[in-house]
Amino acid sequence: MRSTITKRIGFVALVTLFLSMLVSTPVGRADDNRAPELIVCSDLRVPAGNKVISHLYAKGVQIYRWDGSAWVFVAPVATLFADANYHGQVGIHYRGPTWEHNSGSIVKAGNPLPCIADPTAIPWLRLDAVSTSGPGIFSSVTFVQRVNTTGGLKPATPGSFEGESVEVPYTAEYYFYRADD
Repeated sequence: MRSTITKRIGFVALVTLFLSMLVSTPVGRADDNRAPELIVCSDLRVPAGNKVISHLYAKGVQIYRWDGSAWVFVAPVATLFADANYHGQVGIHYRGPTWEHNSGSIVKAGNPLPCIADPTAIPWLRLDAVSTSGPGIFSSVTFVQRVNTTGGLKPATPGSFEGESVEVPYTAEYYFYRADD
């Protein structure tokens, strides 16, 4: 009987220790593994000293215009969501490239580093933040990654007339980073 009680106390102590470790682990640390797996596109890793501050899901279109000889990329137009099922709209993505959060903050990015992870979808990207403004989560962004893309490629067939515009549906996940304090 005493052995059973000792085992139960030991088990409870072990569970308590494990749960206290989980609760005391700070959320948002640089090593919290919230960054995407980049096995195929390892060049898109963000430099050390930056941590993920937001992971959003985009659903929208890539707009292309026929210039008479080729489809030219014009702009993205997408809605940003809090989850993978496209619930909880938290912002928009548009020309620039620019991401605008409902909090009022905006990040514009440039210097795209692309990686073709799936030949049937637009490339994955790592972009440097060029400017930020407004209060909110995007006000301190240093890098943006676009990963897990579907669709969005320019048409494979020529346009019917110069100036023709097409909107190609796409989805993507965006990871936003800031310098680790």
